[in-house]
Amino acid sequence: MAIKAGDKLPNVTFYVMTSDGPKPKTTDEVFKGKKVALFAVPGAFTPTCTNMHMPSFVKNTDAIKAKGVKDIVVTSTNDVFVLREWLKSTGAEGKVEALSDGNAQFAKAIGMDFDGSGRGLGTRTKRYSMLVDDGVVKTLNLEEQPGQCTISGGETLLKQL
Repeated sequence: MAIKAGDKLPNVTFYVMTSDGPKPKTTDEVFKGKKVALFAVPGAFTPTCTNMHMPSFVKNTDAIKAKGVKDIVVTSTNDVFVLREWLKSTGAEGKVEALSDGNAQFAKAIGMDFDGSGRGLGTRTKRYSMLVDDGVVKTLNLEEQPGQCTISGGETLLKQL
């Protein structure tokens, strides 16, 4: 069953890139005690994710944070090395933190995974955004089609703050 507003995020471990290389980071470390804007993309460097979804958060970073959001984070089933380069190439480095969900553990735990193997993509995460306050989902914006970014962008989340 898919997660919904009012639900607490499950405890899973992501991987993040640090100056010392990839390191684990738990759900509690990301979300506990703060307001976080989370968005998920099916794949770094894919057209919709790169040309629409990420830019919508990068250009709204200051406005989102001015509304009390501590961190803006993106999750994807890509590995930390790909996500690091994607942040650099989109101008998101220093604005958005990338959480690698390489085995789709988080996506599966919240019911946001899909099977992209028919297109050679394996298990991926659906495209969505959510506002999380102290580990509890406050708003959820789920796209119906993976190639669309109509309700999960930074502008929508900003209006919900």
